[in-house]
Amino acid sequence: MTTKSRYFEAPQRLRAFVRAHETSLVVLAALIGAIGGLVVAAMSAAVEGLHVLLFNLEMGDRLSSQFRIEPLRALLVPGLGGLVLGVAFLWLSRWRPAREIDPIEANALHGGRMSFRGSVIVALQTVWSSGVGASVGLEAGYTQLASGFAASLGRGFHLRRADQRVMVGCGAAAAIAGAFGAPLAGAFYAFELVIGSYTPASLTPVGVAAVAGYFVAHAFTVMSIGVGVGPIGDVLGRDLAVAALLGVLAALFGIAIMRGVALCEALLSKSGLWPPLRPVLGGVAVGLLALLSPQVMSSGHGALHFAGFVSIPLTVVATMFMLKAIASVISLGSGFRGGLFFATLFLGALGGHLFAGGFDAIWPGLKLDPTVYAIIGMSALSASVIGGPLTMSFIALESTGNLWLSTAVLVAVMISSQMTRELFGYSFATWRLHLRGETIRSAADVGWIRDLTVRRLMRTDVTTVRADMPIEEFRGKFPLGSKSRVVAVDAAGRYVGLVFVAEAHAPDLEAAKGIGDILHYRDIVLRPEMNIQEAIAIFDTAEAESLAVVEAEGEPIGILNETHAVRRYAEESEQRRREAIGDI
Repeated sequence: MTTKSRYFEAPQRLRAFVRAHETSLVVLAALIGAIGGLVVAAMSAAVEGLHVLLFNLEMGDRLSSQFRIEPLRALLVPGLGGLVLGVAFLWLSRWRPAREIDPIEANALHGGRMSFRGSVIVALQTVWSSGVGASVGLEAGYTQLASGFAASLGRGFHLRRADQRVMVGCGAAAAIAGAFGAPLAGAFYAFELVIGSYTPASLTPVGVAAVAGYFVAHAFTVMSIGVGVGPIGDVLGRDLAVAALLGVLAALFGIAIMRGVALCEALLSKSGLWPPLRPVLGGVAVGLLALLSPQVMSSGHGALHFAGFVSIPLTVVATMFMLKAIASVISLGSGFRGGLFFATLFLGALGGHLFAGGFDAIWPGLKLDPTVYAIIGMSALSASVIGGPLTMSFIALESTGNLWLSTAVLVAVMISSQMTRELFGYSFATWRLHLRGETIRSAADVGWIRDLTVRRLMRTDVTTVRADMPIEEFRGKFPLGSKSRVVAVDAAGRYVGLVFVAEAHAPDLEAAKGIGDILHYRDIVLRPEMNIQEAIAIFDTAEAESLAVVEAEGEPIGILNETHAVRRYAEESEQRRREAIGDI
């Protein structure tokens, strides 16, 4: 089913042309990429303007690169900023009670449908949160707004479900490519995290969008992680082993951060504190931490751009590491809007530096390069929290240009990702969805499964009989061949069981008995809201060929046959497979 766009509707001839020519999607992807680059530039400029205005900085200065912040501003700006955000949340909850959908959830459950207005709201909340100094990243806002634009454009062209999902991925790819100056990382962010798979059909549009986003964003301001390494030798076996150990530690710390945010949210919810005051509390807490280390404020871009980053004393690095982790957990847990993408890159770089220093203290002969392990650490921790091991590997490669280093990074991110999957099972985005009751673990398209419900598949011509009807009367009413099964109900019309007509006509069955003696599946029924996977699982458990569909009140409303359900599931699965490879 096609959903019309509220803001844009392409002419019918143009829509037909786009649907008929795959190359036309590449043109749309290029347009989305340019929009994504503009989004990155505009949101970055807005945050910089807020920092200049609220923290009395010079244009071009980074908040997190300051050596000192005025104590009054450090406390008042995040605190009052949190109050404004909290009141805005309260007002929005009355105006828009439904939760806004992010790109991952949109592609997993809604066929790439997103609210453009909701995406603008999320982007503004993210800009404000980072602008008042909360320890959150802008990347979630970049991808939300760019993907929201893409989704609206796709609806305006009435794109197919698969193409609509690719367009949402194009928006995210452009945003990440522009934000980090890394087109490959942007493209693989879309494949791994937003589309949920790589396919030949999505390669060209996503790649074009990522490159367009990179060039447009950099036409306004050069944006990159700002790290680099000098030439290093070949990666040896010992380096891979040490990188693997760092990957293990990164996974454990990443899981701790994700659980910490959830714990902070739960504690504040149980505290009974008025919801608009929760961001105030979080903002003041971040301000207090900023008095000790200003690098905890905002996303941390300025701090990671420090000249001579790895020459900072380890005691200072350890302090920054702990305070930044606490500030990020408090900011997100108290209600500020944003993400952990850049925060985990910064934390991972600090952690990698600490790891190299600690390892050298234990085993001085290895002489680990702190810059190298800062980059390995930032990639490994981000792979744990954000997901996307290839995305993080390409960020390291495009940031440093060093292929040998990227080999060690790849080992660390593989270990980190695998351990996180085994011990935790979620990225930060899917963990937040899990806490809200969703079960998705990636952006892989499962929305069609939820749309294919028992209500849509069942036959509604239900024949019912009273469960106390005598066998002889039943035989007269339903001769052999007239029906295969009939639904039995009680005096109030509630489901009791299924009667097989052939069994009722068995010669060895005593005619004096009632059909209540030969009922099957008394306690096994299907509900109309169940999806097709749930229905097939019940068929398998019950070893049944057909089951009644019963409302919550007990009224039977249909019959579903296992053969029909399995066939429809296979047809839909094949359709999705063909869409994924472009064979449509």
